[in-house]
Amino acid sequence: MRILVVPSGFKESLDAEQAAECMKEGILRVLPLSQVQTLPMVDGGEGFTKAIVKISNGSIIDKEVTGPVGEKVPSHFGMFGSEMTGQTAVIEMAAAAGLRLVPRSLRDPRKTTTHGVGELIKAALDMGADRILLGCGDSGTSDGGAGMAQALGAKFLDASGQEIRIEGGISLAKVTNIDVSGMDKRLKQVQIDVACNWFNKLCGENGVARVFGPQKGATPEQVVELEKALEQFASIIERDFGIDVRDMPGSGASGGLGAGLHALTGANLYPRYDIIMKYIDLDRMLQETDLVFTAEGSIDFQTPRGKIPVEVAKRAKKHALPVVALVGTVGKGARLNYEHGIDAYTSILPMPSTLEEAFMHAQKWLTDCSESSMRTIMVGLQLANRLMAKEQVS
Repeated sequence: MRILVVPSGFKESLDAEQAAECMKEGILRVLPLSQVQTLPMVDGGEGFTKAIVKISNGSIIDKEVTGPVGEKVPSHFGMFGSEMTGQTAVIEMAAAAGLRLVPRSLRDPRKTTTHGVGELIKAALDMGADRILLGCGDSGTSDGGAGMAQALGAKFLDASGQEIRIEGGISLAKVTNIDVSGMDKRLKQVQIDVACNWFNKLCGENGVARVFGPQKGATPEQVVELEKALEQFASIIERDFGIDVRDMPGSGASGGLGAGLHALTGANLYPRYDIIMKYIDLDRMLQETDLVFTAEGSIDFQTPRGKIPVEVAKRAKKHALPVVALVGTVGKGARLNYEHGIDAYTSILPMPSTLEEAFMHAQKWLTDCSESSMRTIMVGLQLANRLMAKEQVS
């Protein structure tokens, strides 16, 4: 049997590469002679830089930047290319402003900043980047990318003309003018392509404050505050730059970083898999496969809106392949995924547990669940063979 393992990471626990190895080990316990290929999948979030750099034979550059709560954190970006093709920098915003970098006691998206993302962009420019590929995902911020822009020289002014230090999304409520005249001039000379979730919008019923604010620690009251601040930000961008980012596809990526990148740096926003599939040859591997396993931290009604399991399943179904998803938690509306190419899903949790316990045991539980799922599939195959044999006899 030829099996392809294409997992996402389990946020704050296992990255995609670690998840792939766990799943492969569990499958080989059952079918030691099977051909198991692994393709750790990235969506622009954690692991994006290292995955693209590995495929492209590039290098990782370590860089200390301002983290989401204002303290310095170790970060990194990637570089690859040649004199002929030019130098491409790869940046994942999560490496500078990811949720993992926000201590649980400080999780309040009104007060977290993308300043470090701007610092990574500046470092890439200093390294001579001709093009920047930036992945949005796994963010701990909702400042509309204002912190990023300020790190690159933008000024945000209040009603009295005083500059405001952007320290989170709530700072946007005070902004009445945006001055980009002092932004790094090199931004006009590079191409910035952003891989983002195309379904994420900045404002409205499905805006980032309402959809993702609670996941980042916001209370219902804080969600309302954040929503008003982002709406204010969008209004100023429309007035000063003639760009309506409220409902623009991808504008809500990483707490509105997509909107800030597009409006303030001239970046191009793309559905993330349109970019990623240029580097990851999933379709070719699916042609040589009998069964597909995928994985992610959770599965729910939002999974069909640009998450890895359904993206993998859609492509697998073009080859009529069965798809099994192993997940941390099964959330509201998970059954919807049966309509989008996932044939079966199950939680890796063997017992009720706290989030901390799940993180601690994720490696073992994912490995064991992969084994258990493969054993269940083998029972089905044995039953199918038995029924076929009976039909032939009759």
